[in-house]
Amino acid sequence: MIMKKSIITLFTGLLALTATAKGLSILDIKHSITDDNIVAPESFETKTRELQENFYLKHYAARADESASTPVKGNPAEYEELLSQLPAEIELPYNSIVGNYIDMYLGKRRDLVADLLALNNYYGNIFVEELLREKLPLELQYLPIIESALNPNAVSRVGACGLWQMMPATAVGLGLEVNSLVDQRRDPRLASRYAVRYLKQLYEIYEDWSLAIAAYNCGPGNVNKALRRAGGTGKKDYWEIYNFLLPETRGYVPAFIAANFVMNYYGKYGIRPTVVKQKLITDTVLVDKRVHFNQIAQVLNIPVEEIRMLNPQFRKDIIPGDNHPYALVLPSQQVLSYIMSEQAILDMNSDAYARRTHVEPGESLERQPDGSSYVTRMITKTHTVGRGENLRSIARKYGVSATDIKRWNNMRSGKVHRGKKLKIQTYERIRINADSTSVASTGDSVQPESNDGQPAVAQAEPKSAAADSRSVTAAKTPAKQTAAKKSKPKTAAASTTTYTVRRGDNLSKIAKRFGTTVAAIQKANGMSGTRLDIGDKLKIPARRR
Repeated sequence: MIMKKSIITLFTGLLALTATAKGLSILDIKHSITDDNIVAPESFETKTRELQENFYLKHYAARADESASTPVKGNPAEYEELLSQLPAEIELPYNSIVGNYIDMYLGKRRDLVADLLALNNYYGNIFVEELLREKLPLELQYLPIIESALNPNAVSRVGACGLWQMMPATAVGLGLEVNSLVDQRRDPRLASRYAVRYLKQLYEIYEDWSLAIAAYNCGPGNVNKALRRAGGTGKKDYWEIYNFLLPETRGYVPAFIAANFVMNYYGKYGIRPTVVKQKLITDTVLVDKRVHFNQIAQVLNIPVEEIRMLNPQFRKDIIPGDNHPYALVLPSQQVLSYIMSEQAILDMNSDAYARRTHVEPGESLERQPDGSSYVTRMITKTHTVGRGENLRSIARKYGVSATDIKRWNNMRSGKVHRGKKLKIQTYERIRINADSTSVASTGDSVQPESNDGQPAVAQAEPKSAAADSRSVTAAKTPAKQTAAKKSKPKTAAASTTTYTVRRGDNLSKIAKRFGTTVAAIQKANGMSGTRLDIGDKLKIPARRR
């Protein structure tokens, strides 16, 4: 098979040289060239069912049933005429290879086109913005359709990744970050910015957009090799060196031309685009702390899948902001909530997501001598507005934002009157005993780990129609009653020490200094988080014996 392909390639190459020798123009070659041995880009193999698992398509779009529509097939003369009418800076000639790709899009891949049109409503704006920034042709916005079918998590068989399918070495060479936690090839904004710059560099080298696009696909080295085999670097035209390119690259530029055609003329051929039900408007916030997507999702009450969709560059759902700041993309209405609730997010189940920078042998993170550990759960309290209170003062009291309170209580106005009852979502830190089923402080049942292996947050029972706040019914099992008895404090009052927080202090340092635990200090001071301010007075419980 390999020998057969080599003979065919050699034969078509000789034909191309013969055509050139006979004086056929490049224009004749690019319009009349045929090839039955090209390799279609991997994006043509995209499974529509997998693509529809994309959070954007599932929650922001409504898909039309393409199976019920009748494909409308065009003809070569029509395709050529319509391509010539596109207001394009890049030359988009028609030939039978381009026609085959157009037929594929309009035929068996029309369902893919419908989804691509919806995804392009989100990603296309990013592409256009970056192309305008570098003053490049807008036809290039359809290149990621060929590269990845607009899937930022797409990985090719050779390891190229992201919307623009960059290889790791290329991405790092351009200045993108690729490591175990962060792969900026998947970042729609950053990857687009650097891919567009790379395309600009390639155009400056070849001064021909078809060659620059080919070089983006197979690398400048392979294009230069094809130029040499075609008779020298003076032949600066993709179609003249076509038969000397790799099979994958021979199909790349025709597929790009077909994508431009289909994304502009889909309606003429009966393709009904997936309809965008709700416009997704996003904004960014700079994160300079280490935080897990689950913490953000729990506090802001947004699906973790949406955070992943907007931030595919964070491979393990972790933003390592403690190394250097990263931009986090959120729905625009959630950005202010993040800023106002940042400390609550960092405190949310912090023990489970903390990364230890120093551990002594035999030391256990946040464990009590009796084998118990701690989790944080979200609860809803009812606050009755008192004399002189307003939303800001109430928000400060609970460590939340006034905007959050308005949202939780469906309030349009920020005014509150005395006696009004408000629902406040806050956090409670509870201890889980060694048997993993009992909570010493309340007797509530807590599941410390979810089925998917992620640290779980103990959730309160959903509220009933008659209740204003969530409540948890204590399970009265003998094991829990025994645990509760064991955790009761001794009758004699334990002695405490008062300590004033100084610069550089944190709860771990203070606990170690006084021979106690972080959890014990938090309990003694009614703390749910770990934040300290210089000058704070802390009650330090007596050392356990």
